[in-house]
Amino acid sequence: MHETLRFVGKVVEGTISRTADRWFLSITVEMPDLHSVRRENQAVVGVDLGVSALATLSTGEKVAGPKAYSATLKKLRQLSQHFSRQMEAAKVRAGLKPGEPIPKGMHIPWSENMRKTQRRIARLHARIANIRANTLHQLTTDLVERFDVIAIEDLNVAGMLKNHPLARAIADMGFGEFRRQLEYKAAQRGKTVIVVNRWYPSSKTCASCGYKIPKMPLAVREWTCPECHTHHDRDINAAINLRRVAESSVRGSSPVPA
Repeated sequence: MHETLRFVGKVVEGTISRTADRWFLSITVEMPDLHSVRRENQAVVGVDLGVSALATLSTGEKVAGPKAYSATLKKLRQLSQHFSRQMEAAKVRAGLKPGEPIPKGMHIPWSENMRKTQRRIARLHARIANIRANTLHQLTTDLVERFDVIAIEDLNVAGMLKNHPLARAIADMGFGEFRRQLEYKAAQRGKTVIVVNRWYPSSKTCASCGYKIPKMPLAVREWTCPECHTHHDRDINAAINLRRVAESSVRGSSPVPA
């Protein structure tokens, strides 16, 4: 079995790995620089990451997230509960009482059905990871191919995950992986990623007049500026402000407006 390379480059090494019940070959390739010629009029975009939409662009485009974990959560829960019942039955067979914790050092033999359940759970987690990775690859590749300068916010992902009501949705979006992919793809193509200070109030600042609203709960998705009366989509407004930070940085002025 063989396949012709889809790119110009030299294969240096390969690594075989297994995830769930699937085998993968990862290859390291030496490739020529893909740096593009820097244009005089660079295309600049601001990208606001979120939960309701994975990414909102300053162009007004919204990219839906994979929501892979949420879509399969019910099946995962059912399989996990099924495995727990199998484990309880195995403990009883080993001489323990129902619900009794396994003593330290004691080994509980797994049945073939338990192994099958674990394999099903592993396959489901692998499928979730693949869906998420594919969505992020498509988005980041599209961004670096269309734009020269891309502004994103320096999100505190670890802190966001402490928000328990939203933790699962945030983890499902893969914000950290989005930034990793975007930065290495931009570097390959000679594009620029500008990471804006996380304390910059992109959502609370009116992109039309610059008025900063004192408070804006996360539940507020649209708002009207009390100063200039412009009605805003929260995420699009934030993305426009991020784009303007990038434009200021490209011009050499202050990277973060007051």
